[in-house]
Amino acid sequence: MFTQILDPTGNLFVTWLVALIPVVLLLFLLAGLRMSAWLAVLIGSVVTFLLGLWVWKMPLEDGLLAYVYGSATGVWNVDWITFWGVILFNTLVATGAFEKLRRWLIQQGTRDVRVQTILFAWAFGALLEGLVGFGYPWAFVAPILITLGIPALDAIRIAAIANNAPVSYGALGAPIIALAAVTGMPLLALAASVGKIVAILALLPPWILLYLVSGKEGMKGGWPLAVVGSLGYVAGQLPTSIYLGPYLPDVIGSIVCFACLLMLLKIWQPSQTLGYGGVPVAARAGDVTTEAHGLSSTEIFEGWLPILVLIVVVVAWTGPWSPLPGITWLHLAVSAASSLTPGATITTAFDFKPFVGGSAILASWIVVVLLMGVNMHQIRDIFAKTWSQMWGACLVGVFIFGLAYVFNYSGMAGSLASAFSKMGAAFIIVAPLLGFIGVALSGSNTSTNAMFGKFQALVGQLLGFPLMLLPTLNSVGAEIGKPIAPQTASVGVSTSEFVRNEGEVIRHNFGWTIVLLVYLVLIGVACYFFFPDIAALPK
Repeated sequence: MFTQILDPTGNLFVTWLVALIPVVLLLFLLAGLRMSAWLAVLIGSVVTFLLGLWVWKMPLEDGLLAYVYGSATGVWNVDWITFWGVILFNTLVATGAFEKLRRWLIQQGTRDVRVQTILFAWAFGALLEGLVGFGYPWAFVAPILITLGIPALDAIRIAAIANNAPVSYGALGAPIIALAAVTGMPLLALAASVGKIVAILALLPPWILLYLVSGKEGMKGGWPLAVVGSLGYVAGQLPTSIYLGPYLPDVIGSIVCFACLLMLLKIWQPSQTLGYGGVPVAARAGDVTTEAHGLSSTEIFEGWLPILVLIVVVVAWTGPWSPLPGITWLHLAVSAASSLTPGATITTAFDFKPFVGGSAILASWIVVVLLMGVNMHQIRDIFAKTWSQMWGACLVGVFIFGLAYVFNYSGMAGSLASAFSKMGAAFIIVAPLLGFIGVALSGSNTSTNAMFGKFQALVGQLLGFPLMLLPTLNSVGAEIGKPIAPQTASVGVSTSEFVRNEGEVIRHNFGWTIVLLVYLVLIGVACYFFFPDIAALPK
């Protein structure tokens, strides 16, 4: 068995610098050269592999196996679920179900900009993030906000800030699935750990959104919207993440949030109807922002039907009562003796489990196709559109997991963790910052978790932290970096006048993103010192 080398250069500081080369190289290729993500990750994975061979003395054959097992994990555990998630979303669009749902939701709100912002930027944005992610919440929500009189740049910022909390469960849980794959931690336990931190984080953004659209006075007059909006989302997101896993917290959280907000508006509405900037607008109580949606009850049901099918199938398929996710047809692994813990091994494995979450999404899509009578011409168009959108992201899944598995197997992650552990308890501040930086430059929470997840877990092990705390903060820190991620922004501005002007959008988003990052650091510190059981592995 290959034995990892903790300090192959003979100088821990030099070893630390060399171990950082893959990270710095990725950041340079993505942020400096603005290279396509799949190509940058391919180059990064090659460099990582060569460093593992040359500096850490990783055996060639075992290193190749680690890379292949990692790539296979990326394809089956992550690409499989994101591809079918986007297929399902594009089916909603192609059949008109998404447009019916959007029209019905828009009609539910009053003309008050605060109501519309919480309904669409916060609740509807969370639904879109849970279904598809990849910047689509910005692209779909911002145009709605612009029609309400919000300037385009501000509308994009509002959509981006609202999109913070749901990102860890975006694309039907892909980031958490990636985190579990690289750390080896139980998927349900990780989903629950992240869910608890996200629940605390989610208490703040609705207040920021009210302030951004209506100022201090508007926030004072609309505070029930922030309270119900945040708690409504948490009421659906938190128990789903704890008891059902990472697939549906955003979807169920957004639906519960919608229900709570609509019930609130039946019994309470702001005393004064405000437009953007807190400017009063003439309106009767309950006046709607647009003409009636014109939809029959059957059409409204058709708008909701694919989402209801998704929830029923995924809950039945992946819940803790189901044996399907645990079925394994193939197990392949290669191990190394750990450089950090005598007698321990670092195992890189690929498990072919045919009934993973992606297969549940596929089953959901088949049911939707049959119920909605989607024809073969539409199916061909849906697949063509999805492949055009997703081929690059799928390649990223292949290469980033190959990179991450070699980074971990060769001992590079262990060397980096050993160096960072010298910071002691102060590393609790660095953990979310690494996730923030990683996603701000890669554009992907999933990739950031794949790259840094195991390293964060190793640092936590060395420092005696609750074992899931640092990986959890990595994932949630990545959520917060999304508003300043160039790749996310490029998708998010695709329906606005800021196409190819992402820099202006990123600068506009930056300040409030830092506020949320500081808030997360405070949450992490509080959890470490006062609530360590939040992120402890179940006994």
